[in-house]
Amino acid sequence: MSLRSIAKIVTSKQKTEGSGAIVHRSMGIYGQRKYNPFLLFDHFIGANNHGFPAHPHQGHETITYVLNGAVAHEDFTGAKGMLYKGDLQFMTAGKGIMHSEMPVSKDDESPTVGLQLWVDLPEDKRNIEPNYRDLREWEIPEVIVDDGKVTVKVISGKSHGIESIKQLAYIPIDYFHYKIKPGGQFKQELRSDFNYFLYVIRGTTLELNDNTTAEQYQNVYFEETGDFVIGKNVSTKPDEEVEFAIIGGKKLDQDVYVFGTFAADTEENMKSGFQDFKNQRNGFEKIKTWKSLISKGVTQEMIDGPLNGNLELREKNKNDYLKSVETRENILV
Repeated sequence: MSLRSIAKIVTSKQKTEGSGAIVHRSMGIYGQRKYNPFLLFDHFIGANNHGFPAHPHQGHETITYVLNGAVAHEDFTGAKGMLYKGDLQFMTAGKGIMHSEMPVSKDDESPTVGLQLWVDLPEDKRNIEPNYRDLREWEIPEVIVDDGKVTVKVISGKSHGIESIKQLAYIPIDYFHYKIKPGGQFKQELRSDFNYFLYVIRGTTLELNDNTTAEQYQNVYFEETGDFVIGKNVSTKPDEEVEFAIIGGKKLDQDVYVFGTFAADTEENMKSGFQDFKNQRNGFEKIKTWKSLISKGVTQEMIDGPLNGNLELREKNKNDYLKSVETRENILV
């Protein structure tokens, strides 16, 4: 087995998007346009209605992971709901969708923080009907290694012998969320036909492979060959944790052209899709009659009502799920 080398490190560019949300973008920028099969990667921060009001997507899917706070979402198909800390949503835009994503302020006024990844779709899936799949925090396996110094949430794929429960993207994806205490070390095995990157969410003391240091808001892109990556938290301070995501995807043998939130197999089809959106046709007809509920802000009445985000109900759903898992495990024993 061989170590997968680092190709380059990209420092995120801070931008303001939507209605004032801050994004730290490390893919989909000058110098790192895309990375097969991925099209864009944002670390977003939003609060006080500074989010992403109604906007279109076409030809790809998005994976949104909430790290803090909550996000309300809805689209012109009538789908709507809430994502809380630890939840993910896989949204397939397919032939076209118009949706809104708005942060919900917490009582302590801390911002909503998350990661959003755009993934290319196989050519035969570009024009499918838009759809959603949610992954709740309690459905994600967690593994703790190195005497408690390393914690990994196995969102998708396999890490340290633990496999994810669901594969929700249209192409195979690995998605691992790491937290490492001072002195902790990790080794993550990689798949041979995947491209991988590592994004530092928090911390300045992560050392990778050949003593390369990566810091908060930096994205580490790896070469295409190699079986694993290694790293450690070199801090000597007891409370200086590092947090990062390792994400990989199966490479697609196809062309992709991207303009804003539109992706297609040819430049002509990309431009045609944008014109369809402007003219409200060929998949975008629902724009004519749809009005966003949440684009100007989210109220508690919305959360408890149409957004179906009541926290007591969420806790019940979590407990029911955990009991069902325990029952299945007892039957297997």
